[in-house]
Amino acid sequence: MTINHENYVDEAEKVIKSLSKDRHNNLLLTTSKIRNILSMINDIYNDTLHYKEDKIDNELKGRVQYLRMRIAYEAGREKIVMDFEKKAHLMDYIKEIGDNKQNLILFCHYMEALVAYHKYYGGKD
Repeated sequence: MTINHENYVDEAEKVIKSLSKDRHNNLLLTTSKIRNILSMINDIYNDTLHYKEDKIDNELKGRVQYLRMRIAYEAGREKIVMDFEKKAHLMDYIKEIGDNKQNLILFCHYMEALVAYHKYYGGKD
């Protein structure tokens, strides 16, 4: 994965700083536009923590693929979400997870960092 445990926070900050803003310098991407995605990721993350093996099973892999499809759907609905997805490489990183538990956890942490910096840099509900 292009992101790793040493750079995912910095990469998330770069993505959020690159997003479009309105004339009042507020981010155009609202929290509500990414809330559904974050909720799904949190559910997957919580279930992943219970896995003792380094590989995730087919059920969890299926949920990750469903997440990828939902991101595609949300990006197709809203240009600003599409911009966010492209800059954050969300679907690319999901493809790289495969069955690797650590890659999945890293992706979840990356998404959390994106949301944190979104709020820090003025993201509104």
